[in-house]
Amino acid sequence: MSEFNNLFVEKYRPKTLDDIVLSKDDRQFFESLANKQEIPHLLFAGVQGSGKTSLSKIIINDILKCDYLYINASDETGIDTIRTKVIGFARTRSIDGKIKIVLLDEADSISFEAMKALRNVMEEFSLTCRFILTCNYLHKIIPPIQSRCTIINLTPPIEGVVQRVKQILQLEGITIPENQKALLVEHIRKNLPDIRRIINDIQKFSVSGSFALKSDGSSDFSKTIFKSILNKQDLVSLRKEIIKNERLFSSDYRNLLKQLFETVFEETSLNQDKKVDLLMIISKGLEADAFVVDKEINCFSVLLNLSKQI
Repeated sequence: MSEFNNLFVEKYRPKTLDDIVLSKDDRQFFESLANKQEIPHLLFAGVQGSGKTSLSKIIINDILKCDYLYINASDETGIDTIRTKVIGFARTRSIDGKIKIVLLDEADSISFEAMKALRNVMEEFSLTCRFILTCNYLHKIIPPIQSRCTIINLTPPIEGVVQRVKQILQLEGITIPENQKALLVEHIRKNLPDIRRIINDIQKFSVSGSFALKSDGSSDFSKTIFKSILNKQDLVSLRKEIIKNERLFSSDYRNLLKQLFETVFEETSLNQDKKVDLLMIISKGLEADAFVVDKEINCFSVLLNLSKQI
């Protein structure tokens, strides 16, 4: 248990509305819910680590202090979960008379049939029960459910995340050398809105008691890769070179694609139409990165398409 508590991401998991990093508009909205002690059905959308589940539990445990049913919808995806667990919980009133909450975490994993059943349940039991759904991909939630919810796209502002990270480092007694401050902000910017990853990383880079992050080599490496493509280098050898040098970009192929996007965007030797075509290829690769199993193969397919286009 002590080792678990030493994980920054758990030790500093937000417990109240004041703890969590939110945009100004989102904070005003949730403060108004706290004042009213009433919520609509809510649908939180955002990438992993952006605070969807933490915010849901803050609403339940800190704002409303009400009975709730938690379901990890990535594990329980079928219609039987809706018919048994959800309806069984939603149809009864709470002892204290407050509304009850059903929290469906990762609701974009629910089957289509289960979603169709859920939309009717949300209406039938709305007097006694509210639903909070979280998802990574909003388009996977059917429109009838979206229309029954207030949709919040969680996009924590960088200023708030920087302040939160510095607060954690201060509480842990970790110093930030002057030459590391800009690198810290850049690392946060690169990984937003995945706050969980950011906090895990700052713990990794602070084991000595002082924050120490080496400058990211992915930007220079992306320039090398693009130069190789422009020079028509053999793509098989280029792939081997990239795999051999994964340490330069921490094996983060998504970030490598993002840096490659910036490299192409800033390239002055390309005409405008050609540049647009190449940027579209990289954009499609970045979109696919969220779904593919093998990110290295996805990245290499982007390089193949760039080579064909040049």
